[in-house]
Amino acid sequence: VDFSAYTGDDVLRALEKDSISLEDYAALLSPAAQPYLEQMARRAKQETACHFGNTAGLYTPLYIANYCVNHCTYCGFNCTNKIHRGKLTYDEIDTELRNIAKTGLREILILTGESRYHSDVEYIGHACEIAKKYFTTIGIEVYPMDTDEYAYIQQCGADFVSVYQETYDRVRYKEVHLAGPKADFAYRFNAQERALLGGMRGVGVGALLGLGNFRKDAFAAGLHASLLQKKYPHA
Repeated sequence: VDFSAYTGDDVLRALEKDSISLEDYAALLSPAAQPYLEQMARRAKQETACHFGNTAGLYTPLYIANYCVNHCTYCGFNCTNKIHRGKLTYDEIDTELRNIAKTGLREILILTGESRYHSDVEYIGHACEIAKKYFTTIGIEVYPMDTDEYAYIQQCGADFVSVYQETYDRVRYKEVHLAGPKADFAYRFNAQERALLGGMRGVGVGALLGLGNFRKDAFAAGLHASLLQKKYPHA
């Protein structure tokens, strides 16, 4: 995509449409869109209200472990960093979840660092089982898994999976993921599809804007989500 090829007229045409194409999406991400940020914000507010009304959704992230085996240059969990590492026991997980639930929140996101050794699938699954006692919606943001593992986690109570690709630029991806399972671009890229095949109700995609060209990464993340939604319309 050549983002410099778009004009202000392209942006205005995109804003007038009920449903935008990939070309329209690229126009809204282009430098030509900068003078129209206020119009874009108003349209985004209108679109959000159509789907969700005047509501706000709140959730709490809970890290149950921060051990990691990846060497990612931008991350504080980087396996080469000398930081305090920890892992909650099941009793500690129960205590944390119970206290969070007392605040009235009903959605929880369970996270770990990316270490199968320290946070195996059964450990994450049991954390989801504990969370079922207190929450109506449970998400996980952990290392990518195989389809049968996602199926197990779903049976334990998880509803959705979030996986950030970080950057969709393969060259840049190699430069910032020096070692560990996360260095496998394709395995990470296909994690959401494996999660849906494993029975998860929903998935989240995203990029860490700033690692690469933010326009390209935002466009790729949107395209990734769009293709998943078309292939799995129930999700």
